[in-house]
Amino acid sequence: KFSVDVGYERFLGPEIFFHPEFSNPDFTTPISEIVDTVIQNCPIDVRRPLYKNIVLSGGSTMFRDFGRRLGRDVKRVVDSRLKLSEQLSGGRIKPKPVDVQVITHHMQRYAVWFGGSMLASTPEFYSVCHTKAQYDEIGPSICRHNPVFGVMS
Repeated sequence: KFSVDVGYERFLGPEIFFHPEFSNPDFTTPISEIVDTVIQNCPIDVRRPLYKNIVLSGGSTMFRDFGRRLGRDVKRVVDSRLKLSEQLSGGRIKPKPVDVQVITHHMQRYAVWFGGSMLASTPEFYSVCHTKAQYDEIGPSICRHNPVFGVMS
């Protein structure tokens, strides 16, 4: 029988989402900036509602205080952009603050599986699947094509 003491190491796991350069210097964009960029690429009329409905799903979001940290970091990114906008306008434009809310829920851990199972239960699912016969005929490269999204690299 043995025991392992885990101290600060337990906090390093989720830190990679907020400081990806810890694992690879080629990746420097934290998850908060990625979330902000995705929302900013949406039509302007849906951005505020999206910031208020950032929904966590998947096992990696189950780390302690992950949602709170993500919400805080996204809020900082948004606030700094609003401040810059105000400065660039010479103080003439006072942007309305943006509410940021990260939602955690009881299905969070299983939400990805749950969504996939819901998709699989629809008749449309089979029109976007590859059959074993197609796989046998074409080979593994068929996995690089998705009927919904097109060719994926």
